[in-house]
Amino acid sequence: MTLDWLPRDDGLKDHDLGGDEFLGTEPPCVTYEKKPIRDPEGKDVEGLYSAWVWLNNPRQYNSYTTKMVKGVIAGMRRASMDRSVVAIVFTGVGDRAFCTGGNTKEYAEYYSGRPTEYALYMDLFNAMVDSILKAKKPVICRVNGMRVAGGQEIGGACDLAIASDLAVFGQAGPRHGSAPVGGSTDFLPWFLTIEDAMWNCISCELWSAYKMHRKGYVSKIVPVLKQDGEWIRNPQVITDTYVQNGEIVYGEPKTGRDYEQGQELIRNSQIDFELLDRAVDETLWTFTNLFPHCLQMSIDSIRVKKRFFWDAAKDYYRHWLMANMSSEAFLGFTAFNTRKLTGKDTIDFIKYRQLLAQGRRVDEELFGEVLPAPME
Repeated sequence: MTLDWLPRDDGLKDHDLGGDEFLGTEPPCVTYEKKPIRDPEGKDVEGLYSAWVWLNNPRQYNSYTTKMVKGVIAGMRRASMDRSVVAIVFTGVGDRAFCTGGNTKEYAEYYSGRPTEYALYMDLFNAMVDSILKAKKPVICRVNGMRVAGGQEIGGACDLAIASDLAVFGQAGPRHGSAPVGGSTDFLPWFLTIEDAMWNCISCELWSAYKMHRKGYVSKIVPVLKQDGEWIRNPQVITDTYVQNGEIVYGEPKTGRDYEQGQELIRNSQIDFELLDRAVDETLWTFTNLFPHCLQMSIDSIRVKKRFFWDAAKDYYRHWLMANMSSEAFLGFTAFNTRKLTGKDTIDFIKYRQLLAQGRRVDEELFGEVLPAPME
């Protein structure tokens, strides 16, 4: 006996909460795109897609505005609800940056000095990180350039990273008025040694893709420079491993003339993402040939370790970041935002520490003493 006699509703229901109005095509925005899954021969697979969520603000190194934060949430949600999507590719427009974090112009000119407004913004930011960690598809971070500050944090929320070998990774908060508590202080200790995580968070050094790959923070790196039709590795960094003064040297920046020659070579070479996109396609093809629900269960079971500390701390991070907008964040973001007027992008840290050691009140008078003055 079959069950044909049972009443059934075979219509497909829409489970999406919406938010598509925050997606767009004109920068600054987040752009959503579906691309067919490709087999190893480069042929499109009918009816199966990857969803590409593009940070589209290349003039400002794909820093995210408030509306763009909403766009990322909408893109992750749309892809999660789309039955035809195999996986999500999270990336940035252009060849300079995946993302350099929050939009410092918006931070300096609107949020600094307005802690309540920034608290509401942080609710959105936390929801953006949650939308990546809770996406019901695998999320690949296609690192097409700098992954710095908040860009490092939302990139770290992704499941895998495939990077251009020109990419650099790092934090900027302690130098520019914040702390990397949008994910990095939670995620980096899972990937790096605790001391590497500590130094990466506080030093504001930029580490090469090669260094991050060696330390286990990037799944794969590929060359993107072409000269005379030949692929060449990043000429600005040392890619061989050796010991120098008792230290392992690998993926470290070259110095002096060697570094300058590397920069010149980059300027005179073509940037081509063919190998980067091929590596992404290969990973997508692996996902496509797995049971989808078994795949997602495996991913969620690993994500929960990253989410454990993120979920435990994100709310009090929100409150500290809110309060900080009236003090060090005001100074840091203002200095960075006015660098074209002053010629400097940071405050006078020595003077600031001296004034604090004297017990000075943190007020507008103190701000005026430590912020760089406009150039004449």
